[in-house]
Amino acid sequence: MKINSTVALSLLLLVLMAIAGYVSAVWGFTIGSEALESVTQPDTRPTSKAKAPSGGSQQRAVVMLKEQDILTNVRARIEGKGKNAKPEPQQQKNDTQSSAKPKAQLVVAANQPGFPLVNRDRGVMLEVISAQYSGGTLQLRLNLKNESDRTVRFLYSFMDITDNHGRPLIANAEGLPEKLPPDGKPISGILSIPSTALDDVEKLSLRLTDYPEQQLKLQVSEIPVKI
Repeated sequence: MKINSTVALSLLLLVLMAIAGYVSAVWGFTIGSEALESVTQPDTRPTSKAKAPSGGSQQRAVVMLKEQDILTNVRARIEGKGKNAKPEPQQQKNDTQSSAKPKAQLVVAANQPGFPLVNRDRGVMLEVISAQYSGGTLQLRLNLKNESDRTVRFLYSFMDITDNHGRPLIANAEGLPEKLPPDGKPISGILSIPSTALDDVEKLSLRLTDYPEQQLKLQVSEIPVKI
């Protein structure tokens, strides 16, 4: 019985491929084992204890610095005090801050002499009840009352506020009505002015007119804003 040459060649190739694959696998495993001989798995057991360093030296504890001390030292170096500058005690710093009263905490009470300040025109009344610093702003509490026979409209972007130096100021109106009905009932609101614009200001002037007619001339001057 003759063996087909094609079949014999195919079987030979398969045998050679199997032998080559086996030799490659053994060779790769040997090389990998030699490369990983010096590699060990770290001990991650929670009960394991770290070995003490050689030479009998004791392990030093890590000291955490306070953020306030770090900032104080950096500020001292920037200001030229050098490395030996001692940080200011926190208690002394707090006492200093508490003793210096910022302007935002000054209050002009409603019963202080000079309040309320009132101005009327054509049956419409503008009344400044009080001036109070709160949250970094000066708050002017106002009352508007319409005793005329018509509804009055206001556009508060037309409001003119100046200090005793003649400088214009920007204010934010809260609660003040855009339409004031002729019912004679007062409506309250607040004008807020940033206190940073009032460092050297002692008095304010306030002017308001109706919109769009601009016939009313409601003006209140000499509003005290500094004690």
